[in-house]
Amino acid sequence: MSVQEIVVVSDVQYPLHDARAVRNLWGYIGERQPDKVLIIGDFMNYAAPSRWSKGTRAEFENDVVRESEGGKALLGELREGYSGPIEFVVGNHDLRPADYLRRYAPALASSRAFDIDVLLDFDELGVKILPPFSEVAPGWVAMHGHELRGLNAIPGRTAAAKVKKLDRSVVMGHTHKNAVSPETVGVGRNRRTLFGFEVGHLMDESKAEYLAQGVANWQKGWGRLLVGKYSAVPVPVYVERDGSFVVDGTRYGAIQRNARGRFSPKGAQVA
Repeated sequence: MSVQEIVVVSDVQYPLHDARAVRNLWGYIGERQPDKVLIIGDFMNYAAPSRWSKGTRAEFENDVVRESEGGKALLGELREGYSGPIEFVVGNHDLRPADYLRRYAPALASSRAFDIDVLLDFDELGVKILPPFSEVAPGWVAMHGHELRGLNAIPGRTAAAKVKKLDRSVVMGHTHKNAVSPETVGVGRNRRTLFGFEVGHLMDESKAEYLAQGVANWQKGWGRLLVGKYSAVPVPVYVERDGSFVVDGTRYGAIQRNARGRFSPKGAQVA
C-alpha cells in the first residue's frame, strides 16, 4: 500500500494572512495533488463582530460580508489548482459572526446566513465540514484546539495534553505553534506512541496589531500527515520569513535574502 499525503493547514486568519506563504502553499498543493487538504480552523479572522469588539469602534467598522468575499476568493484559488477533497474543521475565529448573533441578537440566530460554510460558499467550492474529533487517519483525530481547555507555552505540549484526554493522536491548530510532541502510553505489549501535532499558522504577524508591543512564541508553517494502512507519520513544515519552505529537498517560493543572507523584500536571490 502506498503512503498517502494529507496537507494540514491552520490559522490562515484572512485578511491577516501571509500572502506569499499561502500562495506558495497553494502552488505546492497544485503541483503535488495530495490525497486530501485538511483546514483545521481559523481560516478567517473576523476581528469583529465578536465579544471582544462589543462596544468598541471595531464593532461598527468590520464588514463580515466583504471580508468573507475575500476569504472565499482565497479558498477559490486553492480549488482552482486542486481537484481533491478539502475538509474543514471550524475554528473559534470562524465562529465569531454566528456566535455574535446568538449572544447579542438571538432573534436572528436561527438564520444560517453567518455560518462559515454559508459565508464562504462551501457547497460551490466543494468543501466538506468535519466535526471536531473526527478521525482523519488511522488513530488520528483532528480539532482546531479551542474545543478543550488548556494551553501550554511550549510548542507541541498543548496537543500532547489533548492526546492524554482523548487517547488518540491529535492534529490541531489554535496555538500558532508548529511542533510534534510524542506521548508513549500503556505497558508491556500494549505500549504505543501517540503524537500531539500542532501545525503552526500562516499569518503575517506584522498585520496583527496586538503583537506590536511584544513577541509571541509562534512558528509559521503547516503540516503533513503521511498515512499508511495502520498509522500516520506527522511532518511539520516550517515557513521562512519570506514565505518559502522546503519539502522533500525542493524549495517552494523564491527565498528573498540580500548578499549578507538577511531577509529582504527586494533583490530576491533564489536559493
